Formats: sequence, C-alpha cells, structure tokens
Amino acid sequence: MNRMMAIVEREMRKFFRSPALMLASMIFPLVQLIILGNAFGGKIRDAKLAVVDQDGGTQALRIREAFDSVRANIRTFDTVYYDSDKQAVEDVRNGKIQGAVIIPPQFSRRVYEDNHPRIALVVDNSDNFMSSAVEAELTELTKALNQPTVSPRILQQTALDIVELYPYIEYMKYLLPGSLVLAMFVSVMIGGGMLYIDDKARGVHEGYLVTPITKLELVLGLNLAGAIKAVMTGVIIVVIGSLMAGVSSLFNPVTMLGLVVMIVLTSLAFNTMMFLMMVRIEDPLVPRAMFGILNTLLFFPSGSVYPIQAFPKWLRAMARVDPFTYAVDGFKCLLLKETTLSAVWPDMLFLTLFAAITLGIAIPLFKRTL
Repeated sequence: MNRMMAIVEREMRKFFRSPALMLASMIFPLVQLIILGNAFGGKIRDAKLAVVDQDGGTQALRIREAFDSVRANIRTFDTVYYDSDKQAVEDVRNGKIQGAVIIPPQFSRRVYEDNHPRIALVVDNSDNFMSSAVEAELTELTKALNQPTVSPRILQQTALDIVELYPYIEYMKYLLPGSLVLAMFVSVMIGGGMLYIDDKARGVHEGYLVTPITKLELVLGLNLAGAIKAVMTGVIIVVIGSLMAGVSSLFNPVTMLGLVVMIVLTSLAFNTMMFLMMVRIEDPLVPRAMFGILNTLLFFPSGSVYPIQAFPKWLRAMARVDPFTYAVDGFKCLLLKETTLSAVWPDMLFLTLFAAITLGIAIPLFKRTL
C-alpha cells in the first residue's frame, strides 16, 4: 500500500507542478460544451440571398417586400440586389452568396393573367444544410404569396423552380474536406508539436545548440520538417478519401494543381501555428492536454460539419480568424464544386499570410539557449 501511494503522490506532484496542464484539463470540458452547444443544431441566420428583379412590376415588389420581412424578423437570409442573373449565379458558385432568386420578365403580367407565373431559386447544393434551409424558407414564402385575400374560383399559383448547380452531394463527400484538414492538423500536432516537446525534454535539442547553426536556420528547419509530414498526410488522405467518397474531380488537372497548393499552404499554416504555441513550452504533457481544446476551438467552428451562418456572432468572429475555416472552404471548392483557382485564391492568400505572421512571431520567441 505504501509503494502504491508513493506512485500516486509522485503523479500528483508532477501534475500540480504544471499549472498549464491543470488549466487545460479543467477548461477543456467547458470549452467543448460551449463550442459544440452553439455549433450544432442552430438555425440558419443571415445567409446572403441575391435577388435579380427582371420584372420590376407590382407583384415583383410584393416578393421583395416579403424578403425584407424575413430579413427583419426571423433573419434566415439577408437580400442583396443584383442587376445580372449570370453574375448572381457565378457568385453562388464561388461561395460569395448562398442563393439567388431570379424574378423573370413579365412576371407581374403572368400573375394577373393567371398564366403560370414562376420565379427561380439557384442554390449551392454542395452544402446540404444551407440549401435545404433556403429552399424550405422560400417554399413557405411562395405559399404565403399564393394565398389570396379573397379566394377566387380558379387560382393560378406562383411556382418555385429550384435550380441545383451540382448533382446530389452525399454526406460522406460533404465531410471529406473537413476530414482532410483534421488529418493534416493531427499530423502537425503529433509530428510538429508533441515530438518537438519530447525531443526538447530528452535533450535532443541540446545537440543543435552546440553547433554553429543559427536560430533562423533551426526554426525554418523544424517547421519545414513538420510541414513535409503534413503534406505527405494530406496527399494520402485526399487520394484515399476521394476514392472512397466517389469524388471524381480529383483527376481534373486544374483541381489537382489547386489541391497540391492548398495542401502545401495548409501544412505550412498549421505547422507554424503549432510551432508558435509550443516554442516556449517545456513540459511534454502540455501538448497532449491541449490537443482536445485545439481540436474543439479550431475544427468545429470552421464550417466543416455545420454552416457558419448558423453560429452566433461571437462564434462567427472566431471562425473568421480560424485557419481551419479557409482550408475547409478551399478544399470544398476544389473537391465538391470543381471551381477554378480564382475561387480559392482568397483562402490561399489567408493561409499564406497566416503562416508568415505566425512564423515571424515565433522566430524571436525561440530561445537558442539551454
């Protein structure tokens, strides 16, 4: 019994000597509760919906007033008015807006003539959560518009034509970009975080410090090694995952080039972020305790499992600075939407700047001393 209690005492002393480990182990359940509680099950809010009014008549005005009512009350979507239907569809394809309603010419006249008046809704169905919410709201809206104040004998109702840009997207395909990004993050966490701290604890870095190698060379070498591990993981996962999910866009040369660039930039951004977090940490238990917190803080708010538009404002603000958000969006555009590189260059630019900023902060923080 005394020997067993001595082991318990030793483990408890080691635990209490690491305040960061204690803090991480206590905060993790709370962070997980707050993040997951707000990231799942929320209603879509403030989705961007384009309105192209090619009619300009009184019945088109009724539809626009109904949209303004939705924006002022339940706030499922916020309307943005376009002059060109082609530009609206292109912006839906590139992810700038979540849907587009097109009111065709002569719509009001067809309503008055009871001559099959129709409006069109263009949705990006690569995101089933968002497209289903917008479709349901617009379906209810058209039903409300079709209810006359005085019921006539013969009623010609406005029909909603839903135009889906892509074939049906299974949930396995929808999760592929998020799974790819998570796999690369795990690779960076283990290869660039835990092993870095373990090597430091074992005295491996002491061998570096007695050589003439400069601090910059040492930091760049460590980050490059970690990024290469993540790139290898990303390439393997994107190939195997695409084959398992049935994503045929992988074999498109333009898509393949974009995927390679996204994998490299994502690996660099994740590794420099992890290096910055671990640059002053000495305790090898801290990165293991931080893994769950980082996974919750970075992965779930990124929109990989649920649309960002369903989040509260404070969680959306977190998503805007989360590198996971831009990595998931870039891989989603390339794998599911088959877009060109022009649609993902903002994601690539953010990941590049994020990697440069985090590396620039980590270099002066790195101690080239024992």
